[in-house]
Amino acid sequence: MSSLSSLLLCLVVVLAEAASFKSSQFKVKESIVAPPRGWVEHAPAPSNHILELRIALPQPYSPLLEKHLWEVSDPSHKRYGDYLSREETEVLLTPYPHTIDTVSEWLASYGIYEEHLFRSSAQDWVTIRVPVSLAEEMLDTKYHLYRHSETGEYIVRTTRYSLPEVLHEHIQFIQPTTMFARFKAFRSTLHWTTVPITPTCLRQLYNADGYETSADNGNHIGITGYLGQYVNNHDLQQFFETYAPEAYGSNYTIVSINDGQNNQSIAAAGEEADLDAQYAFGLTYPTPGTFYTTAGSPPFDPDAHTPNNTNEPYTYWLEYMLSAENLPQTISTSYGDDEQTVPESYADRVCMGLAALGARGVSLTFASGDYGVGDGDSNPETQLCFSNDGRNMTMFVPMFPASCPYVTTVGGTNYIPETAASFSGGGFSNYASFSRPSYQDNAVSDFLSKLAPGTYEGLYNPDGRAYPDVSAQSDWFIIAFKGQFGYVGGTSAASPTFASIISMVNDARINMGKKGLGFLNPWLYSVGYAALNDITMGHNPGCGTEGFNASVGWDPVTGLGTPNFEKLKELALQLP
Repeated sequence: MSSLSSLLLCLVVVLAEAASFKSSQFKVKESIVAPPRGWVEHAPAPSNHILELRIALPQPYSPLLEKHLWEVSDPSHKRYGDYLSREETEVLLTPYPHTIDTVSEWLASYGIYEEHLFRSSAQDWVTIRVPVSLAEEMLDTKYHLYRHSETGEYIVRTTRYSLPEVLHEHIQFIQPTTMFARFKAFRSTLHWTTVPITPTCLRQLYNADGYETSADNGNHIGITGYLGQYVNNHDLQQFFETYAPEAYGSNYTIVSINDGQNNQSIAAAGEEADLDAQYAFGLTYPTPGTFYTTAGSPPFDPDAHTPNNTNEPYTYWLEYMLSAENLPQTISTSYGDDEQTVPESYADRVCMGLAALGARGVSLTFASGDYGVGDGDSNPETQLCFSNDGRNMTMFVPMFPASCPYVTTVGGTNYIPETAASFSGGGFSNYASFSRPSYQDNAVSDFLSKLAPGTYEGLYNPDGRAYPDVSAQSDWFIIAFKGQFGYVGGTSAASPTFASIISMVNDARINMGKKGLGFLNPWLYSVGYAALNDITMGHNPGCGTEGFNASVGWDPVTGLGTPNFEKLKELALQLP
């Protein structure tokens, strides 16, 4: 009898809470003043367009996860290298049970039950597929088609959405709603030259010539692919045969995420994916390589009768990686977008996921971007660096995820002797939650102290996370693309290059019975900088200015400098 009473009581509570969602007053959860520059409202979104809504539940134990990250990444801490397991990380990402239950009850009040949704392994993400009409009812909003004036692409978004007030503490955010980021690949246009950068050149330049990696010691390297970027195998073998003959005939592992493909037609070959694979896998051969291909962000045709998904793909990759048992020790990514196109709540969440990978012992490198301090334009009359907060003020435009404090961001150099590439992205985060991390406090403070008083005052946030952290060659890289050799440039070339050097250092550590380096920055800023080549020439113009100058020590153009493999290896082997 008592069990029946308890069941009835539970049912009454569930029904009451479900009813409370309907009766609870809606309150704005997130809003933006206007779409980011370039996006123009086109038409109301088709009511039958299917949205794949991703609901982020709060992670109350994230401060503890961050504490673990600092301890296992700090060379001076007794826990250095004591990385967390997948299970331990998941526990630290899991929401409160009451939060999970409350959100489930809210979804059920709209007829969305457990069999209609997908939960991440840590239960911190809930994914549902609903038509625009239902999403508008659930979020008290109106979705529209927005068209990008430069690219012509369409996405379905809104500028504000609301939730019942009782849900605000249980939902961190819901996307796609107010996020207009495209997470485009960083790369320059294919061009031609007579002085190429090749794997052999990079090994010689960065003092790694002659080092032989292992094929079976457990070391791995990964690269990521989004937005229909595919590694063409014919291009890869053509490149290997000519510029990395020892790797000719070798293969890599493909991991498909969210039905990601690796289309092998010549027309589908991806310039960015080809670049990443040819250099990351060519430089580190025979270290096993993995290409993570993630689907998402297909073009949206507003005249089509079949609804399409217009989600960005980045969180799909992150969710997969956090649930995977085995991870590469080093992963390079060359995608991002203007920080101000990404809601801060979303950036916080993604960055915490990257922190979790770091706590598991993964070294993550990200390209810093290819537009200097903003748009790459030094002319005040034609620059396009404006705030998206309604004030339309000129400001430097940092990039994300480059501005995340838990990744190693790679800027660009060119020429020999090396100078800063003029397009090398660099600057300071404007997110309040991305304040300057302690590991770089001394280096960044030293740089700022050398600036003339008032330099670029009001254009950047001197208290924000500063980037890049390091740099590498980034122009005149020869690649095989669609069956022909050509040259590309951009910090998308620098990221896999630096990652490859770190992968080789990890190889040496693993051969000695040690673990990989994991999150690099605490080590790089405290000790590792001594094994980097300081770049002191060049600058990164943009936003109507000449940008920042490369200088002695850290600077927001080339970071701490470019790698010297033998010196890095020597220092790394001294670590526990």
